[in-house]
Amino acid sequence: MTALHDYARLETSGLWREAPGAVARSVTVSLGDATLVLSGEGGALAHWSLPALHRLNPGGTPARYAPDEAGTETLDIEDDTVTEAIERVRAAVARRAAPPRRLRVPSLLALLALSLALAALRGPAFLEARALAVMPRSQQAEIGATLLGHLSESFGPACQEPLGVEALAGLMEATFGPAPGQAVVLPAGPPRPLALPGGILALGRASVEDAAEPADLAADLRAARAAAPDPLRALLDDVGPWAVLRLLLSGDLPPAALAAHAARLAAAPPGGAGVPPLPSPLTDGEWVSLQGICGG
Repeated sequence: MTALHDYARLETSGLWREAPGAVARSVTVSLGDATLVLSGEGGALAHWSLPALHRLNPGGTPARYAPDEAGTETLDIEDDTVTEAIERVRAAVARRAAPPRRLRVPSLLALLALSLALAALRGPAFLEARALAVMPRSQQAEIGATLLGHLSESFGPACQEPLGVEALAGLMEATFGPAPGQAVVLPAGPPRPLALPGGILALGRASVEDAAEPADLAADLRAARAAAPDPLRALLDDVGPWAVLRLLLSGDLPPAALAAHAARLAAAPPGGAGVPPLPSPLTDGEWVSLQGICGG
């Protein structure tokens, strides 16, 4: 987890192509807690999940990255410091995804003894409460971004039409106030917006395009957070005490547990109770841009 913390808020310039063969566009590249943010003069153009980032030319210069294996968008970076930061994050994610090495017998026995002692003294609820208390926001954001990466495998990579991304950020701020978190639109779903750890909301293209007005979409977003007010606690409930114990001991959740939780969210997203619409100050042009965030 420290790879994200050490390099948070680095910035550099890069060349972004929003589609294969498109003209390269100069952008500002910023590393956040769990995302790579590409910005132009008008604001944010794209948000890429750091855990889901792909290097298209290992060892090549400039470094070329994409938010998915298909390389639907690409970003060229020449800054060695930022490239090193991204590679550290990718290496950290790869280590967590790798099969765990076999523990020596004494280590295994010590781990078993500790887990049994904790379970006997306090039980799973204590483990979960402890994990929630000590987990930093950067780690929550990384977990949310990892889940978003798994959801993108089911529902397609995030829609990135620049004016739509900017309008969605404006709607989030109008709905939730300062520091509203991040909303991401996935082209094929989910059928209802999902609240993920780290303040991330994942919604489907249909939710955006079928909304009659901004207030209706804002109500859907509020309902998602009302239905899952603490998505991190819901995740820990789902993965079980052994996974939570691993989180406390090593700082990581099992990759398979995260993938399984994302699959369950994709298959049966929680329903939200009706939330009354509130006025959302988007102009007609911003609303049109938001509804076209996926293009075409």
